[in-house]
Amino acid sequence: MDLFDDLDEVILYQVLVNIEAFDALVSPSYLMEVPYRNLLIAVARGDGKLLNVFRRARVNEATGGELIAELVDLSVLQVEESRENPLKEYPKQKIKKYLRSYRIQPKVRFVNPFLRFWFGFVEPYKHDIREGKTQPFLANFDQHQDRCASLVFEQLSNDLLQKYFIDKDPLLTKGSFWDRHSEFDLLSVTTSGKIILGECKYKGRKVCKNELNKLKEKASQSGIPVNIYALFSKNGFSKELRDAKNETLLLFDIDDFSILR
Repeated sequence: MDLFDDLDEVILYQVLVNIEAFDALVSPSYLMEVPYRNLLIAVARGDGKLLNVFRRARVNEATGGELIAELVDLSVLQVEESRENPLKEYPKQKIKKYLRSYRIQPKVRFVNPFLRFWFGFVEPYKHDIREGKTQPFLANFDQHQDRCASLVFEQLSNDLLQKYFIDKDPLLTKGSFWDRHSEFDLLSVTTSGKIILGECKYKGRKVCKNELNKLKEKASQSGIPVNIYALFSKNGFSKELRDAKNETLLLFDIDDFSILR
C-alpha cells in the first residue's frame, strides 16, 4: 500500500478484492474461531470495558478472563487499568447503596490497529464479502468509520502531548481516564503536579467552544481539579475557541502532529 492512498480506495480495491490475503495476516488463525472471534469482535465494537466485553461476547467472567490472558500473552490485546480512585478509603468504610453494585474495571485494547479494524468491520461480514456481497460491509463502514481512526487519533494525541511537555514539565502519567460519571480521552499529570484533561475530535468539522464547555462540565461531575485543558482536532477550531486560547487551554490541530515523525 502507498502511504498516500485514500482509505476508501484501499478498502475497496485491496482489502475486499484480496480478502484471503488479508485474512491470512490474522495470526494465529484460530482467532477467527469461537470463542476468540466473539470476544475480539466485542472488544473492537464496544467501549473496551472488561465486563461489557464479556457481556457482548456472551462468555462468563472466568472463561473471559482466561481468554483475555491468553490474548495478552499473544500480544493481540493489552489491558489498560482504571485510574479511578477506590470507592473505599479504608476496609470497613460503608458505601452508599446506589454504588454497591458498581465495579471499577479495566479496559481491553488491541495492540495492532489492523486487527481492531478487521474484527470490528471485516470479520462480521466476511462470509458475505467472499460471496461478492459487499454492500452490508460498506454500509456499516460508512456509518461507523470514525471508530476506525478515532482511537488511533486518541493514542497519537497522548504521544503528542508527552512530546510537547518533555522539555517544559515532563508527564508522569498519560492515557485515557474513566470513572462512574464520565469518560475522558486524555488525562495526564506533569512532574510539577499539574493535571491536564483532554478531548480528541476526529471529525469533519471544526471544534467549537461548546466542546470545551462540555469537557469542563464532565470534569466538574467527576471532581477532577484541572489545571490545563487540551483539545485535539482533525479539522481545526472555531475563531471563538482560538481567541480563548491561553496558558490554561492548549489547542492542537492536525499540523501539530508532524513533530511525531
